[in-house]
Amino acid sequence: MRAFFGLTSDYVKDVYEQMFFMNYVGNWSITELYNLPVGLRRWFVERTIKQKEDEQKAAEEAQAKSSRR
Repeated sequence: MRAFFGLTSDYVKDVYEQMFFMNYVGNWSITELYNLPVGLRRWFVERTIKQKEDEQKAAEEAQAKSSRR
């Protein structure tokens, strides 16, 4: 059941997951993350994920290239 006022437990869990992720990979403080606007925090999370995926892909390509030699 959804409360008329307030946040759902799923929303709160998602916010905490974002905050944990940014603290873990970017060493952001909880205060910094809490004070970020929602859209900006979401952008940082998505951009960090994209960066990590790009880095992983580049590392895999470099490893494949070096193993062909």
